[in-house]
Amino acid sequence: MKKLTAFLLFAAVFHSLPAWPQTAGKEKYNEPYRLQEHFSPTAHWINDPNGMVYFNHTYHLFYQYFPGGINWGPMHWGHAVSRDMVHWKELPVALYPDSLGYIFSGSAVVDSGNTSGFGRNGKIPLVAIFTHHDPKGEKAGRNDFQNQSLAYSLNEGKSWTKYAGNPVLKNPGIRDFRDPKVMWFAPAHKWVMTLATKDRVSFYSSPDLKNWKKESEFGKDAGAHGGVWECPDLFALKLNGKTYWVLIVNVNPGGPNGGSATQYFVGGFDGIKFRQLDNKIRWVDYGPDEYAGVTWSNTGSRKIFLGWMSNWTYANQLPTTKWRNAMTIPRELSLEKVDGGIMLRSLPVKEFARLGQKREPLSGAELDGKVKKGVPAQYLLKLRTQSAHSYSVTVSNGSERLVFGYDRSANRYYIDRSMSGKTGFNPEFGKIAYAPRLSKTLAGDVELVVDNSSIEVFADHGLTVMTATFFPRKPYSRLQINGQKGQFPEVIIIPLKSIWYQIDQNGLRLKPEHIRNK
Repeated sequence: MKKLTAFLLFAAVFHSLPAWPQTAGKEKYNEPYRLQEHFSPTAHWINDPNGMVYFNHTYHLFYQYFPGGINWGPMHWGHAVSRDMVHWKELPVALYPDSLGYIFSGSAVVDSGNTSGFGRNGKIPLVAIFTHHDPKGEKAGRNDFQNQSLAYSLNEGKSWTKYAGNPVLKNPGIRDFRDPKVMWFAPAHKWVMTLATKDRVSFYSSPDLKNWKKESEFGKDAGAHGGVWECPDLFALKLNGKTYWVLIVNVNPGGPNGGSATQYFVGGFDGIKFRQLDNKIRWVDYGPDEYAGVTWSNTGSRKIFLGWMSNWTYANQLPTTKWRNAMTIPRELSLEKVDGGIMLRSLPVKEFARLGQKREPLSGAELDGKVKKGVPAQYLLKLRTQSAHSYSVTVSNGSERLVFGYDRSANRYYIDRSMSGKTGFNPEFGKIAYAPRLSKTLAGDVELVVDNSSIEVFADHGLTVMTATFFPRKPYSRLQINGQKGQFPEVIIIPLKSIWYQIDQNGLRLKPEHIRNK
């Protein structure tokens, strides 16, 4: 992705550093606002997750990356790996811009059958499929400056070779022609590419990843169209033994709370066409700060989603100075039948629980509108409630606060960051974000992951999800829960360990228990 002209016009906005504690030696990953439970690179700009693939017990995360600064610039593919999707090791840049253009978003697959012919001496190739974006062609006013290309690796992603025949899918004259997400469609023994093409997606098929044929289009008259469609994904999920297909499409702008967001459709796919079950607009995440979300490939029946934790409305203006933007927590997706419709649920992957420390149950006396002090900067808060009364959860540092709550009269959740700290870098940042409660029967659970400068809310067992960032002048250390007496029979705080440790001049070194095969 994207946003060349508009974002090159944005100047960086710098603010004085807040009084955040620093460790001795000012080690990496301890700067103000640095997230401790989410992946971010050591330094510089990132946006979309790309090329996510699981291979040989390793989760590969590639991402849109500009190694030249903290604002958007010529796009590369950064690279990080993990054995558990929790602890990450940052690797050298995987793909650099070349004569065909910048390296925009895309996907990666394990070509176990060597359909591409890239495999050698029994080595299975990893194949990256990405958009080449030609800035010269865009500047010249042409419409064919985005094309799809390949690169392959025979050493498990350590190095990559770009295909000499690039591009493999040439632009037919569409300005927005990008973000290929490729999967193997076993019933027809072919690869299927889902491609964002302006205000819709187009499906292509190929026997070998090199030669592509257009099959169909979807979306001209479906879904949200407040902006251009980007970063699509198509995958199957089972519910009660029946297979459904989920089509994810990111849209910018046009999200439920302004700016960029991730929508989804549920339906059927026969290898040629996608047909949705209904015409409702649904969102993977209703918060202001999740975008470009897609899933890992080659994970079997598990479908694991990751998004960029930011919003194009203000992404270039956030008050960080060494690094800018991060990824969400990896989330496992499933389907649920709700009030006659099929909806998507998402919850933190089970591996995330490894970060939990000693659980601290809170009593009703502690919660009755009182402020609990000394709360850690990173924790998981679990609320169990059996009533649908309004309530609020406030995290603060005494003078600045962020509020999550449920408004029964409007039947919706909300995140209010208008008084959360630094908000003046963009007029949209301080607005209240809302999300509907999608089930008529309250499931009775809400989980909040709070991490230095972000909050992720999983309400009704992941049926409604909200993600938001915030930038207080000093860390939040207070918690207050307001609701009706006896509304919360169980409230638990679980402090979370940082994912960054054993750091030296070479970056993150994983402890042995996190690098063995899972």
